[in-house]
Amino acid sequence: MGKCRLALIGFGTVGQGLTQILVEKREQYRSEFGVDLEVVAVSDINRGSVYDPVGLDPRSLLENAGELERLDVPHKGWDAVRTISESNAHAVLEMAYTNLQTGEPGFTHARTALENGKHIVMSNKGPVALHFPALLALAREKGLAIGVEGTVMSGTPALALGTEMLKGAGVSRIEGILNGTTNYILTRMGEGLGYEDALVEAQEKGYAEADPTGDVEGIDAAGKAAILANLVMDLPLGINDVERKGISHLTPEDIAQADAAGEVWKLIGTVEKGATLVAASARVAPKRIPKSHPLAGVHGATNAITFTTDYLGDVTLIGPGAGKLETGYAMIADLLKIGRQRLLPQHETREPVS
Repeated sequence: MGKCRLALIGFGTVGQGLTQILVEKREQYRSEFGVDLEVVAVSDINRGSVYDPVGLDPRSLLENAGELERLDVPHKGWDAVRTISESNAHAVLEMAYTNLQTGEPGFTHARTALENGKHIVMSNKGPVALHFPALLALAREKGLAIGVEGTVMSGTPALALGTEMLKGAGVSRIEGILNGTTNYILTRMGEGLGYEDALVEAQEKGYAEADPTGDVEGIDAAGKAAILANLVMDLPLGINDVERKGISHLTPEDIAQADAAGEVWKLIGTVEKGATLVAASARVAPKRIPKSHPLAGVHGATNAITFTTDYLGDVTLIGPGAGKLETGYAMIADLLKIGRQRLLPQHETREPVS
Protein backbone atom coordinates (compact mmCIF):
# COMPACT_ATOMS: atom_id res chain seq x y z
CA MET A 1 0.00 0.00 0.00
CA GLY A 2 1.26 3.47 -0.85
CA LYS A 3 1.21 6.27 1.68
CA CYS A 4 1.00 9.69 0.10
CA ARG A 5 2.01 12.46 2.47
CA LEU A 6 0.37 15.80 1.63
CA ALA A 7 1.34 19.42 2.23
CA LEU A 8 -1.62 21.79 1.92
CA ILE A 9 -0.76 25.32 0.82
CA GLY A 10 -3.84 27.32 1.68
CA PHE A 11 -6.53 26.23 4.13
CA GLY A 12 -9.56 28.21 3.05
CA THR A 13 -12.73 26.84 1.51
CA VAL A 14 -11.06 24.31 -0.79
CA GLY A 15 -8.48 23.12 1.72
CA GLN A 16 -11.13 22.54 4.35
CA GLY A 17 -13.38 20.81 1.83
CA LEU A 18 -10.58 18.44 0.88
CA THR A 19 -9.83 17.74 4.53
CA GLN A 20 -13.49 17.02 5.22
CA ILE A 21 -13.48 14.47 2.41
CA LEU A 22 -10.43 12.80 3.95
CA VAL A 23 -12.22 12.57 7.30
CA GLU A 24 -15.09 10.79 5.58
CA LYS A 25 -13.34 8.76 2.86
CA ARG A 26 -9.68 8.17 3.74
CA GLU A 27 -10.23 4.56 4.76
CA GLN A 28 -12.30 3.88 1.65
CA TYR A 29 -9.59 5.32 -0.61
CA ARG A 30 -6.99 3.23 1.19
CA SER A 31 -8.93 -0.01 0.71
CA GLU A 32 -10.26 0.63 -2.80
CA PHE A 33 -7.31 2.44 -4.40
CA GLY A 34 -4.36 1.34 -2.28
CA VAL A 35 -3.44 4.97 -1.58
CA ASP A 36 -3.34 6.33 1.97
CA LEU A 37 -3.71 10.12 1.78
CA GLU A 38 -2.16 11.62 4.92
CA VAL A 39 -1.83 15.35 5.64
CA VAL A 40 1.50 16.20 7.25
CA ALA A 41 1.65 19.97 6.72
CA VAL A 42 -0.64 22.95 6.28
CA SER A 43 0.48 26.50 5.57
CA ASP A 44 -1.98 29.35 5.28
CA ILE A 45 -1.02 33.02 5.22
CA ASN A 46 -3.92 33.95 7.52
CA ARG A 47 -4.61 30.81 9.56
CA GLY A 48 -1.08 29.78 10.45
CA SER A 49 1.23 26.91 9.63
CA VAL A 50 1.73 23.47 11.18
CA TYR A 51 3.90 20.49 10.29
CA ASP A 52 4.18 17.06 11.84
CA PRO A 53 6.22 14.52 9.84
CA VAL A 54 4.22 11.61 11.30
CA GLY A 55 0.89 13.08 10.27
CA LEU A 56 -1.80 15.56 11.31
CA ASP A 57 -5.29 14.58 12.43
CA PRO A 58 -7.71 15.96 9.81
CA ARG A 59 -10.49 16.37 12.37
CA SER A 60 -8.25 18.50 14.56
CA LEU A 61 -7.29 20.60 11.54
CA LEU A 62 -10.95 21.36 10.86
CA GLU A 63 -11.70 22.06 14.52
CA ASN A 64 -8.83 24.56 14.64
CA ALA A 65 -9.15 25.90 11.08
CA GLY A 66 -9.23 29.53 12.19
CA GLU A 67 -6.01 29.30 14.21
CA LEU A 68 -3.99 26.25 13.21
CA GLU A 69 -1.06 27.00 15.50
CA ARG A 70 -3.17 26.11 18.54
CA LEU A 71 -2.39 22.50 17.62
CA ASP A 72 0.35 20.69 19.55
CA VAL A 73 2.79 19.85 16.74
CA PRO A 74 6.59 19.81 16.39
CA HIS A 75 6.83 22.61 13.83
CA LYS A 76 4.87 25.84 13.52
CA GLY A 77 5.13 29.15 11.72
CA TRP A 78 6.80 27.97 8.53
CA ASP A 79 5.98 29.96 5.42
CA ALA A 80 4.69 28.23 2.28
CA VAL A 81 8.06 27.89 0.56
CA ARG A 82 9.73 26.38 3.62
CA THR A 83 6.78 24.04 4.13
CA ILE A 84 7.07 22.85 0.53
CA SER A 85 10.85 22.54 0.61
CA GLU A 86 11.47 21.03 4.05
CA SER A 87 8.41 18.93 4.84
CA ASN A 88 8.44 15.22 4.02
CA ALA A 89 5.40 15.52 1.75
CA HIS A 90 5.22 13.49 -1.44
CA ALA A 91 2.67 15.86 -3.00
CA VAL A 92 1.91 19.56 -2.57
CA LEU A 93 -1.66 20.80 -2.91
CA GLU A 94 -1.61 24.45 -4.03
CA MET A 95 -4.77 26.30 -3.00
CA ALA A 96 -3.50 29.83 -2.40
CA TYR A 97 -5.33 32.86 -3.76
CA THR A 98 -5.56 33.23 -7.54
CA ASN A 99 -3.71 35.97 -9.39
CA LEU A 100 -4.40 35.94 -13.13
CA GLN A 101 -1.93 38.75 -13.83
CA THR A 102 1.27 37.17 -12.49
CA GLY A 103 0.31 33.67 -11.34
CA GLU A 104 1.98 34.36 -8.00
CA PRO A 105 2.44 33.13 -5.36
CA GLY A 106 1.10 29.89 -6.84
CA PHE A 107 3.72 29.70 -9.59
CA THR A 108 6.57 29.92 -7.07
CA HIS A 109 4.86 27.29 -4.91
CA ALA A 110 4.40 24.91 -7.85
CA ARG A 111 7.94 25.40 -9.15
CA THR A 112 9.39 24.91 -5.66
CA ALA A 113 7.47 21.66 -5.24
CA LEU A 114 8.73 20.26 -8.53
CA GLU A 115 12.30 21.39 -7.90
CA ASN A 116 12.15 19.52 -4.59
CA GLY A 117 10.91 16.28 -6.15
CA LYS A 118 7.26 16.61 -5.12
CA HIS A 119 4.14 16.18 -7.22
CA ILE A 120 1.95 19.29 -7.50
CA VAL A 121 -1.84 19.40 -7.53
CA MET A 122 -3.53 22.78 -8.01
CA SER A 123 -6.93 24.38 -7.78
CA ASN A 124 -5.25 27.75 -8.39
CA LYS A 125 -5.90 28.85 -12.00
CA GLY A 126 -3.19 31.53 -12.11
CA PRO A 127 -0.06 29.39 -12.50
CA VAL A 128 -1.78 27.08 -14.99
CA ALA A 129 -3.30 29.83 -17.17
CA LEU A 130 -0.02 31.75 -17.32
CA HIS A 131 2.83 29.28 -16.88
CA PHE A 132 1.64 25.76 -17.69
CA PRO A 133 4.21 24.99 -20.46
CA ALA A 134 7.08 25.87 -18.12
CA LEU A 135 5.66 23.83 -15.26
CA LEU A 136 4.97 20.87 -17.52
CA ALA A 137 8.53 20.93 -18.87
CA LEU A 138 9.93 20.96 -15.32
CA ALA A 139 7.61 18.15 -14.22
CA ARG A 140 8.68 15.99 -17.16
CA GLU A 141 12.35 16.70 -16.44
CA LYS A 142 11.85 15.58 -12.84
CA GLY A 143 9.56 12.62 -13.62
CA LEU A 144 6.73 14.14 -11.58
CA ALA A 145 3.02 14.72 -12.08
CA ILE A 146 0.92 17.88 -12.25
CA GLY A 147 -2.77 17.70 -11.34
CA VAL A 148 -4.98 20.60 -12.38
CA GLU A 149 -8.51 19.18 -12.65
CA GLY A 150 -9.86 21.65 -10.08
CA THR A 151 -8.86 24.70 -12.17
CA VAL A 152 -11.72 24.24 -14.68
CA MET A 153 -15.30 23.39 -13.64
CA SER A 154 -14.25 22.34 -10.14
CA GLY A 155 -14.96 18.64 -9.53
CA THR A 156 -16.81 18.18 -12.83
CA PRO A 157 -14.19 16.22 -14.82
CA ALA A 158 -13.94 18.49 -17.86
CA LEU A 159 -10.16 18.17 -18.16
CA ALA A 160 -10.18 14.41 -17.56
CA LEU A 161 -12.81 13.98 -20.27
CA GLY A 162 -11.01 16.23 -22.74
CA THR A 163 -7.47 14.96 -22.15
CA GLU A 164 -8.22 11.27 -21.71
CA MET A 165 -11.46 9.89 -23.11
CA LEU A 166 -11.78 12.36 -26.00
CA LYS A 167 -8.12 12.94 -26.83
CA GLY A 168 -8.10 10.35 -29.61
CA ALA A 169 -11.46 11.48 -30.96
CA GLY A 170 -9.93 14.64 -32.37
CA VAL A 171 -11.18 17.65 -30.42
CA SER A 172 -11.38 20.58 -32.84
CA ARG A 173 -13.48 23.01 -30.82
CA ILE A 174 -14.40 23.62 -27.19
CA GLU A 175 -17.31 25.82 -26.21
CA GLY A 176 -18.45 26.27 -22.65
CA ILE A 177 -20.09 28.14 -19.81
CA LEU A 178 -17.01 28.39 -17.64
CA ASN A 179 -18.07 30.92 -15.00
CA GLY A 180 -20.98 30.29 -12.67
CA THR A 181 -21.32 33.88 -11.46
CA THR A 182 -22.05 35.29 -14.90
CA ASN A 183 -24.32 32.39 -15.75
CA TYR A 184 -26.35 33.09 -12.61
CA ILE A 185 -26.62 36.78 -13.49
CA LEU A 186 -27.70 36.04 -17.08
CA THR A 187 -30.21 33.46 -15.84
CA ARG A 188 -31.80 36.00 -13.50
CA MET A 189 -31.79 38.68 -16.22
CA GLY A 190 -33.67 36.21 -18.40
CA GLU A 191 -36.23 36.01 -15.59
CA GLY A 192 -36.74 39.77 -15.57
CA LEU A 193 -34.07 41.33 -13.36
CA GLY A 194 -31.81 44.14 -14.54
CA TYR A 195 -28.04 43.63 -14.56
CA GLU A 196 -27.35 45.58 -11.36
CA ASP A 197 -30.11 43.83 -9.39
CA ALA A 198 -28.96 40.40 -10.64
CA LEU A 199 -25.38 41.22 -9.64
CA VAL A 200 -26.40 42.30 -6.14
CA GLU A 201 -28.38 39.08 -5.74
CA ALA A 202 -25.37 37.04 -6.88
CA GLN A 203 -23.22 38.83 -4.30
CA GLU A 204 -25.77 38.18 -1.56
CA LYS A 205 -25.77 34.46 -2.41
CA GLY A 206 -21.98 34.32 -2.38
CA TYR A 207 -21.60 33.67 -6.10
CA ALA A 208 -19.98 37.05 -6.81
CA GLU A 209 -17.21 38.85 -4.95
CA ALA A 210 -17.56 42.39 -3.60
CA ASP A 211 -15.43 43.34 -6.62
CA PRO A 212 -16.96 41.18 -9.37
CA THR A 213 -14.66 42.38 -12.15
CA GLY A 214 -12.85 39.07 -12.58
CA ASP A 215 -16.13 37.30 -13.25
CA VAL A 216 -18.32 39.81 -15.09
CA GLU A 217 -15.54 41.03 -17.40
CA GLY A 218 -14.66 37.49 -18.42
CA ILE A 219 -11.19 37.31 -16.84
CA ASP A 220 -11.90 34.11 -14.88
CA ALA A 221 -13.41 32.42 -17.95
CA ALA A 222 -10.47 33.55 -20.08
CA GLY A 223 -8.05 31.85 -17.68
CA LYS A 224 -10.03 28.62 -17.97
CA ALA A 225 -10.11 28.91 -21.78
CA ALA A 226 -6.32 29.18 -21.77
CA ILE A 227 -6.05 26.09 -19.58
CA LEU A 228 -8.34 24.12 -21.91
CA ALA A 229 -6.31 25.25 -24.92
CA ASN A 230 -3.07 24.03 -23.34
CA LEU A 231 -4.25 20.74 -21.91
CA VAL A 232 -6.84 19.51 -24.39
CA MET A 233 -5.55 20.97 -27.65
CA ASP A 234 -1.82 21.34 -26.92
CA LEU A 235 -2.03 25.03 -27.83
CA PRO A 236 0.50 27.10 -25.83
CA LEU A 237 -1.87 30.01 -25.23
CA GLY A 238 -1.80 32.25 -22.20
CA ILE A 239 -4.66 34.25 -20.75
CA ASN A 240 -3.47 37.32 -22.64
CA ASP A 241 -3.94 35.42 -25.91
CA VAL A 242 -7.66 35.03 -25.20
CA GLU A 243 -9.92 37.70 -26.68
CA ARG A 244 -12.26 38.86 -23.95
CA LYS A 245 -15.51 40.74 -23.48
CA GLY A 246 -17.72 40.69 -20.40
CA ILE A 247 -21.44 40.96 -19.71
CA SER A 248 -21.75 44.29 -17.88
CA HIS A 249 -22.99 46.10 -20.99
CA LEU A 250 -26.00 43.80 -21.53
CA THR A 251 -29.41 45.37 -20.98
CA PRO A 252 -32.94 44.02 -20.42
CA GLU A 253 -33.63 45.04 -24.00
CA ASP A 254 -30.81 42.77 -25.22
CA ILE A 255 -32.25 39.90 -23.22
CA ALA A 256 -35.77 40.52 -24.56
CA GLN A 257 -34.61 40.69 -28.18
CA ALA A 258 -32.81 37.36 -27.84
CA ASP A 259 -35.86 35.77 -26.21
CA ALA A 260 -38.12 36.96 -29.01
CA ALA A 261 -35.78 35.30 -31.50
CA GLY A 262 -35.82 31.99 -29.58
CA GLU A 263 -32.35 32.58 -28.16
CA VAL A 264 -30.64 33.20 -24.83
CA TRP A 265 -27.50 35.06 -23.83
CA LYS A 266 -24.62 33.09 -22.34
CA LEU A 267 -21.03 34.08 -21.59
CA ILE A 268 -19.23 31.53 -23.75
CA GLY A 269 -15.58 30.55 -23.71
CA THR A 270 -14.45 29.14 -27.05
CA VAL A 271 -11.22 27.49 -28.17
CA GLU A 272 -10.75 26.43 -31.79
CA LYS A 273 -7.86 24.53 -33.32
CA GLY A 274 -7.01 25.93 -36.74
CA ALA A 275 -4.98 24.33 -39.51
CA THR A 276 -1.89 25.99 -38.00
CA LEU A 277 -0.97 27.37 -34.58
CA VAL A 278 -1.38 30.89 -35.91
CA ALA A 279 -4.94 30.04 -36.99
CA ALA A 280 -5.89 28.76 -33.54
CA SER A 281 -8.09 31.05 -31.48
CA ALA A 282 -9.51 31.46 -28.01
CA ARG A 283 -12.11 33.97 -26.87
CA VAL A 284 -14.63 34.74 -24.16
CA ALA A 285 -17.70 36.82 -24.99
CA PRO A 286 -21.46 37.03 -24.49
CA LYS A 287 -23.21 35.12 -27.24
CA ARG A 288 -26.79 34.55 -28.31
CA ILE A 289 -27.42 30.85 -28.74
CA PRO A 290 -30.60 29.02 -29.79
CA LYS A 291 -32.75 27.66 -26.99
CA SER A 292 -32.27 24.23 -28.58
CA HIS A 293 -28.50 24.36 -27.96
CA PRO A 294 -27.31 22.07 -25.12
CA LEU A 295 -25.75 25.03 -23.30
CA ALA A 296 -28.94 27.13 -23.44
CA GLY A 297 -30.67 25.08 -20.75
CA VAL A 298 -27.81 25.39 -18.25
CA HIS A 299 -29.10 27.74 -15.57
CA GLY A 300 -27.92 29.34 -12.36
CA ALA A 301 -24.32 28.88 -11.22
CA THR A 302 -23.93 25.59 -13.09
CA ASN A 303 -21.14 25.19 -15.66
CA ALA A 304 -21.15 23.22 -18.90
CA ILE A 305 -18.78 22.41 -21.73
CA THR A 306 -19.21 21.03 -25.24
CA PHE A 307 -16.35 19.28 -27.02
CA THR A 308 -16.67 19.09 -30.81
CA THR A 309 -14.87 15.97 -32.04
CA ASP A 310 -14.13 14.24 -35.34
CA TYR A 311 -15.63 10.89 -34.38
CA LEU A 312 -18.26 11.57 -31.72
CA GLY A 313 -19.63 14.90 -32.85
CA ASP A 314 -20.56 17.13 -29.92
CA VAL A 315 -20.13 15.81 -26.38
CA THR A 316 -21.54 18.00 -23.59
CA LEU A 317 -20.70 17.77 -19.89
CA ILE A 318 -22.73 19.66 -17.27
CA GLY A 319 -21.93 20.05 -13.58
CA PRO A 320 -20.86 22.34 -10.73
CA GLY A 321 -18.14 24.84 -11.50
CA ALA A 322 -17.24 25.72 -7.92
CA GLY A 323 -17.78 24.62 -4.36
CA LYS A 324 -16.04 23.53 -1.19
CA LEU A 325 -16.44 19.77 -1.55
CA GLU A 326 -16.58 19.84 -5.34
CA THR A 327 -13.17 21.46 -5.76
CA GLY A 328 -11.74 19.50 -2.85
CA TYR A 329 -12.80 16.31 -4.60
CA ALA A 330 -11.15 17.45 -7.85
CA MET A 331 -7.83 17.48 -6.02
CA ILE A 332 -8.50 14.09 -4.48
CA ALA A 333 -9.27 12.74 -7.95
CA ASP A 334 -5.93 14.03 -9.22
CA LEU A 335 -4.12 12.32 -6.33
CA LEU A 336 -5.89 9.02 -6.97
CA LYS A 337 -4.96 9.29 -10.65
CA ILE A 338 -1.31 9.85 -9.72
CA GLY A 339 -1.58 6.77 -7.52
CA ARG A 340 -3.01 4.70 -10.39
CA GLN A 341 -0.10 5.83 -12.54
CA ARG A 342 2.16 4.36 -9.83
CA LEU A 343 3.92 7.65 -9.32
CA LEU A 344 3.27 7.57 -5.58
CA PRO A 345 5.20 5.38 -3.10
CA GLN A 346 3.94 1.81 -3.44
CA HIS A 347 5.04 0.48 -0.06
CA GLU A 348 4.86 1.71 3.50
CA THR A 349 8.13 3.23 4.63
CA ARG A 350 9.42 3.97 8.11
CA GLU A 351 8.19 7.43 9.02
CA PRO A 352 10.78 10.05 9.99
CA VAL A 353 10.44 11.24 13.57
CA SER A 354 11.66 14.79 13.04
